[in-house]
Amino acid sequence: MNTTPASTEPSRAEVDALAGATVLEFGTGWCGWCRGAQPLIAAAFAGQPDLRHLKVEDGPGKPLGRSFRVKLWPTLVFLKDGQEVTRVVRPGDEQAIRDGLAKIVN
Repeated sequence: MNTTPASTEPSRAEVDALAGATVLEFGTGWCGWCRGAQPLIAAAFAGQPDLRHLKVEDGPGKPLGRSFRVKLWPTLVFLKDGQEVTRVVRPGDEQAIRDGLAKIVN
């Protein structure tokens, strides 16, 4: 599991070109909802060492979050070959995240 945001936000074209399963996690380090969700995310991602997990620092003027129409943090966007399959907004339990993973992981 990735625990730090990317130092450089990927472009939408780069994200769309990603092969395989990817989870984009939009949020911020100071967001209480984001911090509270970290144990749930870590537990759900356990046993998925090959899963691509990109943490994206989001906020005003951040084009990637706007391109995915992110409104609340954290938002987990589950991608398969660069295409959004599902998303989980402010996960309240580990199972919601596992359900998203089941849709993108073989």
